[in-house]
Amino acid sequence: MARAAGPGALPDALAAEVRDLDVRYGGPHGAQALRRVSLAVQPGECVAVVGESGCGKTTLGRALLGLLPEDAQVRGEARVGGRDILRMSPAARRTILGKDAAMVFQDPLTRLDPLLRIGDHFRELYRAHGLPLDKDASRQRAAEVLAEVGVPASRLGSYPHEVSGGQRQRVMIALGLALGPKLLVADEPTTALDVMVEAQVTELLRGLLQKRGMGLLLITHNLGLVAHIADRVAVLYAGELVEAASVQDAFAKPAHPYTRGLLASTIHAGTRRLQSIPGSPPDLASPPPACRFHPRCPRARALCAAREPPLARLGEQRALCWFPGPDAAVEPQAPKAAWGAPLPHATEVLG
Repeated sequence: MARAAGPGALPDALAAEVRDLDVRYGGPHGAQALRRVSLAVQPGECVAVVGESGCGKTTLGRALLGLLPEDAQVRGEARVGGRDILRMSPAARRTILGKDAAMVFQDPLTRLDPLLRIGDHFRELYRAHGLPLDKDASRQRAAEVLAEVGVPASRLGSYPHEVSGGQRQRVMIALGLALGPKLLVADEPTTALDVMVEAQVTELLRGLLQKRGMGLLLITHNLGLVAHIADRVAVLYAGELVEAASVQDAFAKPAHPYTRGLLASTIHAGTRRLQSIPGSPPDLASPPPACRFHPRCPRARALCAAREPPLARLGEQRALCWFPGPDAAVEPQAPKAAWGAPLPHATEVLG
């Protein structure tokens, strides 16, 4: 566990953390994309953020890199490299991006400049961060990073459309790794890839975590990917962190009804009947009172619509629920900010 750090400093055992983070879009009466979210990522650890579309996953990842829209109303902290990136000026933030934290976006074909060769993207990156590399040195350094992700140096002269989808995704990962960040945020890194390429990218990310010792915040809908790469799982619903657990606990004994619903909706080799969570996620501009999940919850009672749920504990699991797993102990006074305490790493991966 990270040792205590002084005021304003990031504990040296953490790659990144958010504390009591609120994000609202569209003014004071707009959509609250995140509500009092706290989460920590340790070096060498993958924390997977899961939930339905619109639950706040991408907002959380962008907040850690200071990439939220200018009109977003933000409270709380997002710390990377020992500094709160949300309190930094745009110029200071640019010194953090790439070096301390980087993001791998989904759909690399729309993120890579079609007019630049792969090698040009690396030269632009090095130039933007003031690295005094000539063309040959830049090419050599880029080739080394590409080799690390399994892309031959010959692709440095290719345009993005001239390489396969799997190689484009590897190029995006290489660009994220190029400056040696402490944290890599991967937003749906296997979207639109076939099963074989998805497996290759997954193994690549697992290997990079072990080799580089960086933290990985994985944003995904793919629970199969979570099972194979993540150490811990953070479940978001309607902008709130409703469960945090190790991979083993989340898959074997989910504490929150929403987590159970997500797992039941996943298709796997043993699936005999398709299942889904009834209803739809709420409008974040006017969410349900008290527990935001209660209109869709099979265990909801009158209390769930009347009072905000407490933080329930089941061993090292945390669930924001009045009626979680049968062994969970409800702690009515527990603050939501208590999510920030890091949980143990996984000791095995569920297949």
